[in-house]
Amino acid sequence: MSKAKPKRSSHFASNQLRIIGGQWRGRKLSFPSVDGLRPTTDRVRETLFNWLMADIHGAQCLDLFAGSGALGLEALSRGAGLVDLIDNARPAVSQLQQNLQQLDANHGQVFHANAAEWLQHNTDKRYDIIFLDPPFGQHLAQTCVQLINQQAMLKPGGWLYLEMGKQEPLPALPPNWQLHREKFAGQVCYRLYKLPRQV
Repeated sequence: MSKAKPKRSSHFASNQLRIIGGQWRGRKLSFPSVDGLRPTTDRVRETLFNWLMADIHGAQCLDLFAGSGALGLEALSRGAGLVDLIDNARPAVSQLQQNLQQLDANHGQVFHANAAEWLQHNTDKRYDIIFLDPPFGQHLAQTCVQLINQQAMLKPGGWLYLEMGKQEPLPALPPNWQLHREKFAGQVCYRLYKLPRQV
């Protein structure tokens, strides 16, 4: 009589993320089951990093609501100089730390924190690219956008990526953030904004 597989094994088999480009292309990494954790799909990531191709190498990046690390780890794989990954779920943070060790990714840092509180307490940080992909339906993007703008965390010439549910209202954005790209994929709308360089 055969034994049933342990739940842990089947859990990690179904919760896997694949790096789709760069030095770790094809690598598969586990992530935990956490409410609201929804990795950015391969299709969307492929499009996003095609948009960022000319700017990702050496970029200082911030991955808010990092979750599985789909965006931050992909950025590191494609040559980002540094990625700060922020998440408030301890299981997600622990797995992100393990994945960074597994990849020997020395330019990634994981912080266990609420995204808005982390932004409020790290006012000296400046980034070339910020990934903002909060859980859908919780109206979390607006506060983060306001804090990023108030504290000038996005460098002139930098990019902000915003991923939201297709039916969610767009947060009020600073007038100087220019919409560069917008696409839909199923129930997801994803947009890339640019902060112009100062004249």
